Amino acid sequence: MGEFVRLEVDGAIGTIRLDRPPMNALNRQIERELHDVAIEAAERDDVRAVIVYGGEKVFAAGADIKEMAEMSYGDMAAKEQRGLSAAMSAVAAIPKPTVAALTGYALGGGFELALTCDRRIAGDNVKVGQPEILLGVIPGAGGTQRLARLVGPSKAKDIVYTGRFVEAQEALALGMVDEVVAPDDVYAAARRWAEQFANGAARALAAAKAAIDGGLDVDLDSGLKLETHLFAGTFATEDQKIGMRSFIENGPGKAKFTGK
Repeated sequence: MGEFVRLEVDGAIGTIRLDRPPMNALNRQIERELHDVAIEAAERDDVRAVIVYGGEKVFAAGADIKEMAEMSYGDMAAKEQRGLSAAMSAVAAIPKPTVAALTGYALGGGFELALTCDRRIAGDNVKVGQPEILLGVIPGAGGTQRLARLVGPSKAKDIVYTGRFVEAQEALALGMVDEVVAPDDVYAAARRWAEQFANGAARALAAAKAAIDGGLDVDLDSGLKLETHLFAGTFATEDQKIGMRSFIENGPGKAKFTGK
């Protein structure tokens, strides 16, 4: 268990909790710990869905600028082979439903972390964005790539070029977040979403995530081939047998999956 990032498991829901007050600034230690916790969440059979959460006050206000300011080009080029981008990729690769529970601020690297998740639920007082341009740099851990894939290149360019903070309702309209709730309800709303999958068909959910995410990076024909391959693979699972037998005997929505 890390000093600033930990995995808390309760009822098949794993919460990746950032805890570096006051703003959860993402430094090198958090990057390492986030990477390790993401791999743990991916590998644990008792974790069926994952919430990424920074606490009641703030999700993550970005990178630790004091640490970053003294770094050279060579330092940064070497660091990013194993740094924040690698940590983000590890979270994105968790083969389970993931949801970011956003409070306060989710900016820069903080919003890049939110972008690695399958869904984003935000408090109505949240501000999100990619303000790196105001520091003379650009997003470097997925902000130009995942955001453009999420909202389209024109909207992504507006957010990245201006570096402006986007308030919750505009973020919802743009598609940067998926749901807006009262600030005190953010974690509970994220947990309600995640709990849908606590007894779900884990192998099928992983295949669905791999098909959708993998298909975004290839042409349609290649994506359809990937889908067919993953679809066929689900017929080697115990859950496929359970699900189809339950449908025949009891109708839809009654299956009790094992996750195998």
